[in-house]
Amino acid sequence: MMRTHFAALFALMIASGCAVGSGAVVKGAGPDDLLKLREGPGLNHKIIIGLPDGTRLTRQSCVTNSGKVWCKVSLTDRPAISGYVSAEYLAHR
Repeated sequence: MMRTHFAALFALMIASGCAVGSGAVVKGAGPDDLLKLREGPGLNHKIIIGLPDGTRLTRQSCVTNSGKVWCKVSLTDRPAISGYVSAEYLAHR
């Protein structure tokens, strides 16, 4: 039973592009906008910093909150800065 749950969770992570420890880059925020890095997975959480398109990130994990996928990430060049971003603005690198 536990093995089945693990396999399903792993398949979901791969399908949603949320492989743990994988590299990602901010894409789609737009030239005049920033992707908000938040303290938690959702729009109701405080903004830590804005990230422009092209920012390199390390994806740590992903969760679903209110029908949206949020990924816990850290900045590749400043790993001490971490938080959550909407997965729809991440691309593999």
